[in-house]
Amino acid sequence: MANLNIPIMVVDDAKFSSVMIGRTLKGAGFRDIRFASSANEALVQLQKRPASILVADWLMPEMDGLQLTQQVRELDKRLHHFTYVILLTAKEGVKALAEAFDRGVDDFINKSVMNDQLLPRIFAADRTAHMQNQLLEENKLLVDNLQQLEKHSLTDHLTGIGNLRFCLNHLSEAIRHVESRDASACLLVIALQNAKQIEQQRGLAIYNEVAKGVARRLQQLIRPLDIITRTGDDQFSIITTHLHDEQYTPKSFRRIYEGLNLKAFKSSVGYISIKAAMSMCILTNTPPLPTAEQLLVVTRKMLQKSLETGLITATQWNPGMLKKKPPQSEATS
Repeated sequence: MANLNIPIMVVDDAKFSSVMIGRTLKGAGFRDIRFASSANEALVQLQKRPASILVADWLMPEMDGLQLTQQVRELDKRLHHFTYVILLTAKEGVKALAEAFDRGVDDFINKSVMNDQLLPRIFAADRTAHMQNQLLEENKLLVDNLQQLEKHSLTDHLTGIGNLRFCLNHLSEAIRHVESRDASACLLVIALQNAKQIEQQRGLAIYNEVAKGVARRLQQLIRPLDIITRTGDDQFSIITTHLHDEQYTPKSFRRIYEGLNLKAFKSSVGYISIKAAMSMCILTNTPPLPTAEQLLVVTRKMLQKSLETGLITATQWNPGMLKKKPPQSEATS
C-alpha cells in the first residue's frame, strides 16, 4: 500500500508537463506534491523541507537534472536524508543512462511512455525512499545512543580500566575523604614520553598493545585499594589515600616508576621499551581544598619538569596553586 502522504517534488521548466504529472499523482491519491519551475527553485524548497521523491526533467536551463541530482545528494548528506531521484528524459542509449546512474540518479522515465510508467515508478520509489529514510533514522538513533553511552561511560574502551570520568569521580571521593577524616591523598600522573614515537614506528595496533600492557603492569604494582585510570591516550593516573602524608614521597612510588621504565613490554612484534615520566601531588586537609579537576590540572602541569629531568616530580598541594603561575615543584630521584 503506497504512502499517499509521502512528500513529492516535481521540477520542470515546462508548465504543461508539470501540470500533467501533478494531475496523474493527485488522481492516484498523493496529497503532498510541490512544484518548482527550475532546479534552483527546487533546491531552495528542499532546504526548507526535504522531499522523499524528486521527479525532474533531465534537460533544463541553468542547471540540468544531473547537476540538480548532485546538489540534492550533497543536501541529503547534510540533512541525513534520502531523496529518490527520477529523471524524465527523451534520451536513448546505454551510455547516457549509465552516466545518469553514475551521477546518483535512482531511476528515469522516457517521456514517450511517461503516462504508463509514472505511477509504477512512483510506487517503487515510495517503498525504497521509506526504507532508506527509516534506516537513516534508526542509524541516527543508534549513533545518538552510542554517544550517550560513551558520554556516561566510566571505562576506558582499550584497557578496561577507569577512564578520565572515572578518575575525576574517584578523585572527588578522595578529596571528600581527606576533608572528613583529616587524612591525606596523593594523585600520580604518568605520561608515556615515547608514545607517539612507538605509534609512528610500529603503528597504532602495536601501540595499543603497549598501552594495555602498561595498564596490566600498573595493576600489578599498585596497592589493592589504589585506583588506576587512563586519563589520556598516553597518560595514566593513580589515586591513593592514607592517614598520614608522610607515606607520600617519590621513594614510595619508585617501584612503579622503575617497573615501567626498566622492564620492556611484550608485543606481537617483540619487546618494546617505554619512557615513563611521573609527577605527584600530595593533598592534606588544608582549606580550601581543590576540586578534582584542579588537582588533576596542577599535577599534569608538573609533568613537563618530570619529562625534562627524568625524575619523579613531587609537590604538596596549597591553595596558592590556583593562581595563574604554575606550582613550584620538587624533583626527587
